[in-house]
Amino acid sequence: MPAKVDKKTCTGCESCVEACPSEAIKMKDGKAFVSDACVDCGICVDECPVEAISMD
Repeated sequence: MPAKVDKKTCTGCESCVEACPSEAIKMKDGKAFVSDACVDCGICVDECPVEAISMD
């Protein structure tokens, strides 16, 4: 299951986009969006400065 982004918490800083090794995170309407290309590595969770991403 891919990482999930809490759109209310996401600030659109793009830290997760830069950190994602599989290029699965894109920006959509100023917020991060995780595609099906996510490999569940969890790097984005650690990189998010506002803890808007979780692995559920």
